[in-house]
Amino acid sequence: MTAPRTDAPPPGVRLPKRRGVELSLLVCAVLICVYGYAEVGLARSGAVPPDAARYGAGLGLLALVAHLAVRFRAPYADPLLLPIAVLLNGLGLVLIYRLDLETPKDQAAATQLVWSTLGVALFIVVVLVLRDHRSLQGYAYVSVAAALALMILPIFFPAVNGAKIWIRLGGLSFQPGEFAKILLAVFFAAYLAANRNALAYTGRRIWKFQFPTGRVLGPIVAIWVLSVGVLVLERDLGTSLLFFGLFVIMLYVATGRTGWIAVGLVLAAAGAFLVGSLEPHVHSRVQDWLDPFASIRAGDGPGQLAQSLFSFAAGGMLGTGLGLGHSVLIGFATKSDFILATAGEELGLVGLTALFLLYALLVARGYRAGLSLRDPFGRLLAIGLASIVALQVFVIAGGVMGLIPLTGMAMPFLAQGGSSVVTNWVIVALLIRVSDSARAPQPDDADTGTLAPVKEEAA
Repeated sequence: MTAPRTDAPPPGVRLPKRRGVELSLLVCAVLICVYGYAEVGLARSGAVPPDAARYGAGLGLLALVAHLAVRFRAPYADPLLLPIAVLLNGLGLVLIYRLDLETPKDQAAATQLVWSTLGVALFIVVVLVLRDHRSLQGYAYVSVAAALALMILPIFFPAVNGAKIWIRLGGLSFQPGEFAKILLAVFFAAYLAANRNALAYTGRRIWKFQFPTGRVLGPIVAIWVLSVGVLVLERDLGTSLLFFGLFVIMLYVATGRTGWIAVGLVLAAAGAFLVGSLEPHVHSRVQDWLDPFASIRAGDGPGQLAQSLFSFAAGGMLGTGLGLGHSVLIGFATKSDFILATAGEELGLVGLTALFLLYALLVARGYRAGLSLRDPFGRLLAIGLASIVALQVFVIAGGVMGLIPLTGMAMPFLAQGGSSVVTNWVIVALLIRVSDSARAPQPDDADTGTLAPVKEEAA
């Protein structure tokens, strides 16, 4: 008699790299941006801009080089992240170019293109150099020291529009706080990953909430308080709100305790009330938010927020068409803080919804990459980086639509701002690296591109 044959192990499941999908989506993204660029010229002068082909070739070249870097260094990365970033960045260049046509003395599209090129270059450097996101965990305290230094540095430079958030050297200016948010996300992720058990299961229980010991929670709270305090002194309330939200979200993800969200909301409300009552600049924004049409009744004409609301109302469902709106009447910060008003007026509710869906998809894919990882640091880092984008979109969109007071930040990829576009490209590069680690096969099967069968544990 022969022994019965045991079933052979199931064949490995081949993991698709989906780089072809990414390339196809990149082609679509570039074509949409070129079409928008041509549409602006047709609406304004009845002819396609003479440099439309050059614009398309430049954007396409940047997208292709970034795609090649991902193809060869992060072949299993999420195929949607890069096309969404290219599409948002390209549409931002189109909207800035459209506003440049009505502000001949303030041309920003060419400068924004240079910053976008620098952002893509840093994206490529991160993808090529950073082979494993877990190596960042060893630089936690270096990251927080660098972040604090970057936030303190603008104090020694003159204020711009009431806020000390800029560093100007000759004709070059940038916001160090934009880079600090990535460094703080790295520190929060590393610290919370190392102390998540102590934060979740130790400490003193007060009513229904369990608070960790001061020895565990103290260092990260001290770093957060110091960061927010510096930003408040610089009147950079938008970034301080972003850091607070990032801190609460990552603390909740690390511990799984919903009580942190409640505590965060209470502290945010208390802080907003105090700053709004004591700081004149913030108080005026709160008053404008509570009654945006007060200046009209006083005979002084519409303010920025009122004009922004008029732009959204004029857009209706389908918009006036690219190049045919009047959002330039908003005046100062039309190309930065209020660029969403231009999109709302000229693309309408449909176009605005499409933009929000792109942001939502970018954030969701970042969350998905984080949740697919087994290491706590990578999970927290991905969720923290994606939350930065989500918080920025909420704060900016809520401000220009009258949902919350204005805070003065740049819409990711869309608005004018070199520091913002560069940092957001770095965020996408880190999410690319994390998603590649999440989808890549086990090391034993890296050569075949297959997923090894899972071995059953002995009883």
